[in-house]
Amino acid sequence: MTPGNSVGVIGAGAYGTALACAVARAGRDVLLYVRGIENATQMKATRQNPRLPGVRLDERISITGELAVAARARVILMATPAQNLREAAMTLAPLLKPETPVVACAKGIERGTHLFMTEVIAEAIPHAMPAILSGPNFADDVARGLPTAVTLAARDETLASHLVQMLGSSTFRPYHTTDVRGVEIGGAAKNVLAIAAGIVVGRKLGASAQAALTTRGFSELARLGRACGARSETLAGLSGLGDLILSCSSLQSRNFAFGIALGRGETPARDKLAEGEFTAPVLIELAASRNVDMPVSNAVAAILSGKVTIDAAIEGLLTRPFKAEE
Repeated sequence: MTPGNSVGVIGAGAYGTALACAVARAGRDVLLYVRGIENATQMKATRQNPRLPGVRLDERISITGELAVAARARVILMATPAQNLREAAMTLAPLLKPETPVVACAKGIERGTHLFMTEVIAEAIPHAMPAILSGPNFADDVARGLPTAVTLAARDETLASHLVQMLGSSTFRPYHTTDVRGVEIGGAAKNVLAIAAGIVVGRKLGASAQAALTTRGFSELARLGRACGARSETLAGLSGLGDLILSCSSLQSRNFAFGIALGRGETPARDKLAEGEFTAPVLIELAASRNVDMPVSNAVAAILSGKVTIDAAIEGLLTRPFKAEE
């Protein structure tokens, strides 16, 4: 394996494994870190991940249970949940060479600190070069090589361009930008809004209500983005509007499915993580600190915390004063 041509993927969940498949398809050598020697041994033997049934892992993907081995790669993709990123990054930090690109692949805001994913990486691994990869995409589509477009953001234009060349292929198409904050806000906020869209579907409020929810949701996402310095074209692009539309309309979206279960009065499945559940309270705290009105996100957070019922939240949104389009 050539170090300058290799990519380490930290986290062998469905999305981490899917990214490993995409990078191998781009002709790169991949070091996929699987937590637990037993799990790594099983994946080596079967060349499959139970979370991606029917997907065989390319021979370019080397599976390891040793973090130090994956840390030798030229580029690192952090495919851990948003709230676990700091712990994983701090463990990885002493194993990395200086100025290694470390790409966050989770969408969220850290609880307590209100930091975005690249900020968490910058604190936990000061000598790294942070970047972020965002949707719109689903793990199963990426793993199977179906056409996918994603957004990759880094503050340094040269780094962003280099990462696109490292990771991109004919079916996995990264578009790069230096608007890191815009990409991070789009990715985090859409998870919360997807839960709201799922509730609308679960309550059988109709297609018109779902369309209204999606457009009003994007409006508040854009307000927060502008308040945090994001560029309008980023919010209206793949990582903002594109990701929001996909996440609010497909059952592959964990957040959308989570919301549907809530809307039906069911207990959401816990076998798959819905990042929006953890992001919602942090998102509204961030919005309040910037004096940004986010009524849909506020309603989702109130429902999740048990402060209001779904019916009361819906009534509250429908009885808000009429106002001009924003």
